[in-house]
Amino acid sequence: MDMNKHPARWLKPSQLHLLSEIATHGQLQLAADAMAVTQPAASRMLAEVERQLGAPVFVRRPKGMEPTQEGRAVLRRVEVVLREMRSMVADVDLLQQGLAGSVSVGAVTGPAVSHLVAAIREIKSTAPRAEISVDVMPSRDLLHQLMAGKMDFVLARILPEFDSHAFEITPMRDERIVIVARANHPLARAHVVTLTELSSYEWIMQQRGAPIREAIVNAFAQVGLPEPHNVVSSPSALLSMAYLAQSDAVTPMVQEVASLLIQPPIGAGFSVLNLPHDIRVSPYYLLRLRRRPLTPLALSLRDGLLARSNDPDLARCYASDL
Repeated sequence: MDMNKHPARWLKPSQLHLLSEIATHGQLQLAADAMAVTQPAASRMLAEVERQLGAPVFVRRPKGMEPTQEGRAVLRRVEVVLREMRSMVADVDLLQQGLAGSVSVGAVTGPAVSHLVAAIREIKSTAPRAEISVDVMPSRDLLHQLMAGKMDFVLARILPEFDSHAFEITPMRDERIVIVARANHPLARAHVVTLTELSSYEWIMQQRGAPIREAIVNAFAQVGLPEPHNVVSSPSALLSMAYLAQSDAVTPMVQEVASLLIQPPIGAGFSVLNLPHDIRVSPYYLLRLRRRPLTPLALSLRDGLLARSNDPDLARCYASDL
């Protein structure tokens, strides 16, 4: 039998601690005091260690206890093991407090900009070791990822092809849509821009069925106008910005994204056109699978998101940004 693998020779954490204290203090009494045990108890523990290992670990000298050759080999590993055990306990404590671990979340664009960034920054300020993964994508893709167990929770809209009974649903808020153009666009300085005026311009929008595009189609229909006919379809925000910069085209986007682009420090040279009425997209929700409990870290991030969503000062801030 390989004695190195025999459990009878494995040492307990308290035994490892004793060996470390003896090596540090050089005297059994001082080691016993450091461990808050009596000297006879420490002596019995040391004898049991040496019996298990089958070799003496320390020899007694006039000036104290010194490790034997076998003892030096043991002590080289004792500190490594104790350090790893302390690290293990610390990791468990951090995980239980929501200060470590990993969390994967997803969001549609508006809440990703308005709430998620700030909530993540708050978590990372106290938990720099936390691993947080974020994807921004349409609600349908987010729900597929959630159902597959690839995300802890998402900020998305509920779609009819998904069974809402599978989700724990927390209401959040709707999104305001604004129309963005380059800063020197012919309509950029107009006091009010009507949809009738905008209907003659080129548009760049997401594909049909996307919530923002459907909101624009509905807004035109409510004032008796057909939807814009000169349209470039693309889900890419980067392409939209490049297109706007080189043309008189206009594009709809959520208010939070427009604010991010227009205000410092980005100041990307775009302007929000002044519409006479708000255009809104249907509300989004915080969704998680009922069958999958959240980790402490995921709970901390979720609670931070909900706190920001329910903060009336924050809501007023975004309402007055543009």
